[in-house]
Amino acid sequence: MPQDPTERRVVVTGVPRRTRRTSGYYRPRTEIDEQTTLGHTYVRSLMRSQLRAALTVFAVLVLLVGPLPLVFAAMPDSAGLEWAVLGFGIYPPLVLLARWHVRRAERNERDFARLVEDR
Repeated sequence: MPQDPTERRVVVTGVPRRTRRTSGYYRPRTEIDEQTTLGHTYVRSLMRSQLRAALTVFAVLVLLVGPLPLVFAAMPDSAGLEWAVLGFGIYPPLVLLARWHVRRAERNERDFARLVEDR
């Protein structure tokens, strides 16, 4: 207990080592949360890159699978070959195409997250 009621404790603090800049501080996440024009542009950029990847996969898929009915119609009575092509010839390219699409989409999202993170 203090002897004299007028005595007070004095807390000595130093200069803050880190200061937050509030004015002029650029935060893309805030722009997105507040739905500003710049935030809308960021999200549109992500959506556009994801759409570009999906359309690329679709185009390759159409070029790969689209001509198969014509090829099968031109070949006389080769049901065994058709099943072999459909079962074994198409499957590996489809898996590789799906794998490429997933990696591309994840890379787009990772780049977007890196852009939006606080620096």
